Amino acid sequence: MFAATDSDDSGSGSGASPSGTKTESFPATRTDAATGAGAATAAFAASYVGVRWSGARAGAGIRFTDGTASPGTWQTLNGGCATVEDGGTALIAAGDATAYELKAPAGASAVRALAIDTTDGPARHFKVPSEPTRVRGVPYLPRPAWGADESKRYKDGKVNSPEQYYPLQSITVHHTDTPNDDPDPAATVRGIYEYHAVTLDWGDIGYHFLIDEAGTVYEGRYSGDDALPAFDPDGKLVTAFHTAGYNSGNLGIAFLGTLTDRPPTDAAKKALIRLIKVIARFKGLDPQAKITYVNPVNGVTKDVTTVSGHRDWLDTECPGRTMYDLLDEVRAAAARPSH
Repeated sequence: MFAATDSDDSGSGSGASPSGTKTESFPATRTDAATGAGAATAAFAASYVGVRWSGARAGAGIRFTDGTASPGTWQTLNGGCATVEDGGTALIAAGDATAYELKAPAGASAVRALAIDTTDGPARHFKVPSEPTRVRGVPYLPRPAWGADESKRYKDGKVNSPEQYYPLQSITVHHTDTPNDDPDPAATVRGIYEYHAVTLDWGDIGYHFLIDEAGTVYEGRYSGDDALPAFDPDGKLVTAFHTAGYNSGNLGIAFLGTLTDRPPTDAAKKALIRLIKVIARFKGLDPQAKITYVNPVNGVTKDVTTVSGHRDWLDTECPGRTMYDLLDEVRAAAARPSH
């Protein structure tokens, strides 16, 4: 069974309750929306700005007028990891800017931006496990332990993206195209969550797992209340939103950072290999096998390797050239028997 388990019962930590949880606080995510191209301001120092538009993907840009994100310099919005139909999107580190200007592609419409602050909002309190949580020996942070506000999954009083489950067929590796050397990766995960769930209207974060530079694994997409990350109790994978058109039965793991010109840290790569290994063994998959993925929803097929990169599925630079070139090494290591 691909079960989530606690470690031994030593050192439960201050604040632990009889139920095995403790209270931790995280800043509430604050947002400030704007529509249309041109100048916009936020009521706070923004960590990120999420942008979405309809029309051509190329030709969009942003510049900040204050903060530390190269104020006054136009940045091209190249989409990063996320892909959307009939338009473009990007999540841009804002460097605590309070004002920015957007440039939309010619003929673009429905331009929307969302300034996101994940570090300085009022404190919200979460019940988190008082001891480390593991899945088949791999430690990970469950959603409350990185400050996931579950209300973000709801829209008009209903779950925006109800859970659907299908047998696991493949594993896809991503990078988030966010800054490297991240001083607060949990805050970045909250920013990605806001961007995916609200700006892109996906109803949740798009990945099943995320891995930071220290090798910490974060639970992504909500999969139920059974404390089992990514899967339901019967071992079926919850559908997430990381590879448009090929999501059902496809598990997404994202490195935090940009891996275009630099590789993941040794700790992050080791965590990825270990996570892939336990998932593949759980479902009897060969990480190095050539497969034909079949979308269980519409029958669309794709010839890929069991463990692939985002760019193997769609027109994207993700997971970055440096990481993509390491995938054969990752597959071989994940397939190697443990001693």
